[in-house]
Amino acid sequence: MTLLFVVVVMAMVFNVINGFHDSASSIATVVSTKVLTPLQAVIWAACFNFLAYWIFNLNVADAVAKVANTLQINLWVILCGLLAAIAWNLLTWWFGIPSSSSHTLIGGFAGAAIAHAGFGVVNIPVIVKIILFIFLAPIIGMVMGMIMSLIIINLFRKTNPYKAERWFRRLQLVSSAAFSIGHGGNDAQKTMGIVAAAVVVYILNIHGTAADIPHWINIGYHLEGGKIHILHLPPWIPFACYFTMGIGTMLGGWRIVKTMGTRITKVTSFEGVSAETAGAITLFLTEALGVPVSTTHTLTGAIMGVGATKRLSAVRWGVTINLLWAWVLTIPVSAALAALLYWIFNLFIK
Repeated sequence: MTLLFVVVVMAMVFNVINGFHDSASSIATVVSTKVLTPLQAVIWAACFNFLAYWIFNLNVADAVAKVANTLQINLWVILCGLLAAIAWNLLTWWFGIPSSSSHTLIGGFAGAAIAHAGFGVVNIPVIVKIILFIFLAPIIGMVMGMIMSLIIINLFRKTNPYKAERWFRRLQLVSSAAFSIGHGGNDAQKTMGIVAAAVVVYILNIHGTAADIPHWINIGYHLEGGKIHILHLPPWIPFACYFTMGIGTMLGGWRIVKTMGTRITKVTSFEGVSAETAGAITLFLTEALGVPVSTTHTLTGAIMGVGATKRLSAVRWGVTINLLWAWVLTIPVSAALAALLYWIFNLFIK
């Protein structure tokens, strides 16, 4: 029980770091356009992160829980995966790189599992789908950003520029709120999936009856060939995940805000509305499909699409190429770090 408690605490620590790391995604455009102050923006985003608790099902959590075969892993695997994800998140935050907290968590989980039980422990179809959306999410975000820009341009083409700007600043509150809901629903669920996997591993290792399982961790699940199908969770798990995500968002991630809000392309209120709306639509769609995507990748793609609508030279493609390298490296680096941590831990836990 002590190790399970440590895993849950580390999952919440990861969630807080995820919140302030990815708060840049939620608030970058609304801060860079000065619609809200940084403090107002993080409070606004945190509130709508938490609102996702009442909106989304457990599709993404269910997908993350299936990354590794539950019958072949232990709590040390999950702990090492979380520690690797925390380390990579802090490193990329320090250098202002908007990498994916989602992918570092999944990479860490998979890497530690492979170190424990070999490559056969990993659910390849789930990993392939996640890796595929490393590239698809920003592309979808880019296309949606271009579409939203063209729609808004045509809707407001006859409007007085001063009046249009006032409307865009108001609409940006709505679009940033929608994106924050998508962020909370997508990213908080990934931690829910990890906690659910940890609880199931713990339950499977209690060699007794159902009466031996504390009621507060008695989650509803179906196990098929080592793959978890989450049916329901005790309320404290989603509540804790959404709450810690909101707390993390309120802490802010100012180094990444600068990259997202100014370095990719110059963002006005019009671009902010277009990018955030495009990002929100993409996140809601992928959540419905049960695909754990990166909110950071999604919004970056949307910002690029909005910038490219004006002219291709408006996007600083050199910056985006550097970001792409960080995205591609996130899963393998996190996996390698988690595997190394597991091998070190294994020297002391045998």
